[in-house]
Amino acid sequence: MRIKTLAGLFGLTFLLVLLWQGRVAARPSTTPTGNLTLTIDAVAGQRPISPYIYGINFASAALAADLDLPVNRWGGNATSLYNWELDATNLGSDWYFENYPNQNDNPGDLPFGSDSDEFVQQNLSTGTETLLTIPMTGWAAKSREVLCAFSIAEYGEQQDHDPWYPDCGNGIALNGDPIINDPHDASMPVDETFVQEWIGHLVGQFGTAVQGGVQFYALDNEPMLWDYTHRDVHPQPTSYDEMRDRTYTYGAAIKEADPTAQTLGPVLYGWTAYFYSALDWAAGGAWWNNPVDRLAHGDVPFTDWYLQQMAAYEQQHGTRILDYLDLHYYPAAPGVTLAPAGDANTQALRLRSTRSLWDDTYIDESWIGQSGYPPVELIPRMHDWVNTHYPGTKLAITEYNWGALDHINGALAQADVLGIFGREGMDLATLWAGPDFDDPGAFAFRLYRNYDGQGGKFGNTSVSAVSSDQEQLSVYAARRSSDGALTVIVINKSGAEQTAVVNISGFPHTGTAQVFRYSPANLNQIVPLANQPVSGGSFSATFPTNSITLFVLPFAFTPTDFSYLPVIIR
Repeated sequence: MRIKTLAGLFGLTFLLVLLWQGRVAARPSTTPTGNLTLTIDAVAGQRPISPYIYGINFASAALAADLDLPVNRWGGNATSLYNWELDATNLGSDWYFENYPNQNDNPGDLPFGSDSDEFVQQNLSTGTETLLTIPMTGWAAKSREVLCAFSIAEYGEQQDHDPWYPDCGNGIALNGDPIINDPHDASMPVDETFVQEWIGHLVGQFGTAVQGGVQFYALDNEPMLWDYTHRDVHPQPTSYDEMRDRTYTYGAAIKEADPTAQTLGPVLYGWTAYFYSALDWAAGGAWWNNPVDRLAHGDVPFTDWYLQQMAAYEQQHGTRILDYLDLHYYPAAPGVTLAPAGDANTQALRLRSTRSLWDDTYIDESWIGQSGYPPVELIPRMHDWVNTHYPGTKLAITEYNWGALDHINGALAQADVLGIFGREGMDLATLWAGPDFDDPGAFAFRLYRNYDGQGGKFGNTSVSAVSSDQEQLSVYAARRSSDGALTVIVINKSGAEQTAVVNISGFPHTGTAQVFRYSPANLNQIVPLANQPVSGGSFSATFPTNSITLFVLPFAFTPTDFSYLPVIIR
């Protein structure tokens, strides 16, 4: 038997909250008015919010420090052929299938001081966990020299070439046919021992995951696109069986090298790959009417089948080699992903399309919806996959992007996405192509990670928050364990000023709320506003056009003597 810590008590006082609810409700009040209603119930819908949902890919040290960034991902196409010993990679289809060395001032010290080593070291300096991508294609860049996988001197004229290294072609002959090359031209074969030696190198410098070293390893990057992005070494389309076998081999190798590390897979690129393999669509035409690979596996959609195979491995070997179901999700609506803000219609579409993450009534405004697919409702779908086929597996989206991070419209979408991740129970997420330090998109993160410049954070236990019109005002709420505060974020996506009544129950507040706002009125900072009076559990507030507003309601109990609180039996 022992008394819980103060932080624990803040999360365990709901019996006393019920008593205080009556006391708060008895206070005299005026009746608040507004066109919309936001309803917060601090004792309903409780769900832990993982800090790892606020991750980024390749965040700078300055941004990571400012956000107290929880996780930073080393990912993308170039990581699939990374040679950790040489600190070089092949850029694949992103840039003429060229081998390219990372900049290194002391190449004679390699593998020490590599780009990947420095990435981990930066993360340690900012208190950020590292997510590294492990290559699984069976190939890695063979030299720090700039080498061409499709040399024009070797394979003839091609449709395009690197303007700086004109011998490096794009691998497409003048007649449009793909060129078949020798994969040894720019790469060398490797296997799982190459990966284990890399992890051993990392553990030797930084310790195991449990000792503070690299926490997460992703099982390569978008493998269902290898026959396009890395066709110089993997021209054959990836199949169900190949994905299973490579995951078994490399997942087990990672766990052997560091049993305390967490693995993420299958790192699929998007919607089609969730249900089919590259071998299915390789046939072309109306391949979906006869998806040969899927049909050969009982017509089971790929993600379902993959999770079944991971569960079977654990049952047979007693080792879990997959900790996170990891998917990439780029909204397919035109003009949204990795795009500038666009016109008014595109900006409205960007804000609507966040519903594809959760809403089972939202028909995706893209080829997905137009093709007759059911609602995307991605996060509930991921929960269902895991709960059905491999319970205990966590959820990750390690690449996503709603675009316009340099614009208030993108900041609104990004803030909405982060709120959805917390409410819907994502475990890890990393934004691809993170914002610059002063971009509006960075301020969307700051509202959750450092809203006051002093490390103030959104709560870590999601609670029920309902808007009478989520398309006009989105609302997210959470309790904060450090001080018991209730934090509420309201995002005005309507394109016009809105007034709403905010009703709060289940929370013994002090009668006022701190208010912080980010809006076009000042895109250079989150502005603290005058405190908001809260009377009788309600208040009205006006939300300017294209604004994000954060309310912080302090917990009413602030005694110095906790002797009256019940002892919690553990």
